[in-house]
Amino acid sequence: MTAEPIRDMKALKEFAEHYLKRGQLRNHTLIVMGLNTALRISDLLSLKWEDLYDFERNVFREHFTLVEGKTRKTKTIALNKAALSALSTYFPHRNGAFIFPNNRASADPINRTQAHRIIKTAARNNRAAIHVSCHSLRKTFGYHAWKAGVTVVLLMDIYNHSDYNITRKYLGISQDELDAVYKEVVLGTK
Repeated sequence: MTAEPIRDMKALKEFAEHYLKRGQLRNHTLIVMGLNTALRISDLLSLKWEDLYDFERNVFREHFTLVEGKTRKTKTIALNKAALSALSTYFPHRNGAFIFPNNRASADPINRTQAHRIIKTAARNNRAAIHVSCHSLRKTFGYHAWKAGVTVVLLMDIYNHSDYNITRKYLGISQDELDAVYKEVVLGTK
């Protein structure tokens, strides 16, 4: 089954706060960062504190730059207030160079399988979509950006997509949403 975006705002809020309520700040930050950066999980897991935090000035960076693993393209991302809040809460509890370290003695980040379990658990224990996976974080960002009026062209650039149909599929645009546009745009009558 294809990963879906989390469309319902109440379910999204519950999903995002699942681990915060349990004091599991690493897992909470993983979900919030995934939702607010639209990064692939492999790129998210590779992030280190030095990528996001200026240790000389003791402040989080407004932007960070990375080379995407899949596309090898350089991407600069602004950290919004939700991402900064999660990072700031988690920062005093950091353990190692990676933002999402495993809980073992090694210095490695968690792997994709563990990230998938973290996300599935949060989705299963809340009202999030049934087909939620790591990719759902990326898709959820785009879906809500699109609903807020961000153009598909900008979202294609954020995702590094060269084809509109790929972005449309990512956004999870349903027939009901297309129908609503037809019903809302009424022309030629009073």
